[in-house]
Amino acid sequence: MIIDCHVHINQYELLQNVPNLEDRLNALQTEMTNNNVDYAIILSSYKVNSERPSTKQIIDAIQKYDNLGIAAGFTIDNHTDDDLRKYRQWIKDGKIKAMKIYSGYEHYYPYDERYQKVYDTCIEFGIPVMFHTGDTYSEKGKLRFARPLNLDEVAVDNPELKIVMCHLGNPWIQDAQEVLYKNKNVYADVSGLVIGSFDHYFEKMIKEKVAELINYAGEPRYLLYGTDWPISTMDSYLNFVAKLKIKSEFRDGFMYKHAKKLFKIS
Repeated sequence: MIIDCHVHINQYELLQNVPNLEDRLNALQTEMTNNNVDYAIILSSYKVNSERPSTKQIIDAIQKYDNLGIAAGFTIDNHTDDDLRKYRQWIKDGKIKAMKIYSGYEHYYPYDERYQKVYDTCIEFGIPVMFHTGDTYSEKGKLRFARPLNLDEVAVDNPELKIVMCHLGNPWIQDAQEVLYKNKNVYADVSGLVIGSFDHYFEKMIKEKVAELINYAGEPRYLLYGTDWPISTMDSYLNFVAKLKIKSEFRDGFMYKHAKKLFKIS
């Protein structure tokens, strides 16, 4: 089984010429089928426009699919308490599997007290909150807000909160490995380490960094499989993770078991 915990249906990269939401979902389903991916978590964006559907639009569009869940984006600038109330109901209904904070894209630290209501909601319902960490896809992102060390404060102040550090904090993977090692309530996905497909040099470099992270942080009970599709391709990601030095007894956890439990996927 394979669970991809990090995909988008915004008009990025492979979908940049696909304006219709239903067509984008069909493209996602085709990509999942071609790569034997059983379930995927779609992340809604930090803003809504013609290229970026809202959480509500995604919920409505995926009703006919039983292999898709949603991580709902929440921002201080673009979302309200009323939005959060709606999210709470969708969480109760099992439609939202996680929340997503876009640190770096939104210019606030993840420990800003205005996010606390999101963390409290996640704790109440036992769902994780995902954070963008590391390099930003947009040049308008501000990197100091996306440093993985920022999540140490959130993890310490909210020990019951389940945290997913997206993208391994790349390029600050060494900082990410310390946050993982120190905080047992922090997980990390391997998504978005490349735009498009891996080339040989970059794949080798990232593979070595991930191996160092695993060796430092110990048993990879915290590691989650994700791609960032359509920014990254699913086939190149499967080829990449097949080469990671993860012991066979831990590989199923990485590919689906950890995510299945964390996101409450039945």
